[in-house]
Amino acid sequence: MNEPTRRLPVPVTAAPEVHQPTSIVVRPAATVPVQPHTVPSVASVVLPDGRIVTGYAVDPVQPEPAVAKPVISRAAVNIALGGVGFLAVSGGLLLLTTFIAALTALITQLITLAAVLFGGWIAVQVLTAGRHSGGGTTVNIRKAVIKRNHFHR
Repeated sequence: MNEPTRRLPVPVTAAPEVHQPTSIVVRPAATVPVQPHTVPSVASVVLPDGRIVTGYAVDPVQPEPAVAKPVISRAAVNIALGGVGFLAVSGGLLLLTTFIAALTALITQLITLAAVLFGGWIAVQVLTAGRHSGGGTTVNIRKAVIKRNHFHR
């Protein structure tokens, strides 16, 4: 049991391969004209071990600015304006109904006044008929002759 532990043979490692980046050959080709501010710039970074990494510098994506929402929504404003308009119309309708009621009362009073005046005129005519002097037709009934239930003059 007390056997000595065996050591595994240590593999011989070769030196690590270092791959050098190859340059990109730019061939002139038909390109679409691009605005200068949209082409990213090429940047090189030197790593601590001496390697150089070359690539495009990528600007962080800026979110589009949010459209500032109004504090109060348009629907709430429309509802409030509708309420103000309804209130204005209601006040006008109240005044209109008051005007119609006053006009009705005036017409009623005028009709009553006309009836009182006309009735008074008729009463005066009836009461002054007995005191009438001259004018008009007078029939003397005493001279009439009645024959066979007929009235003759």
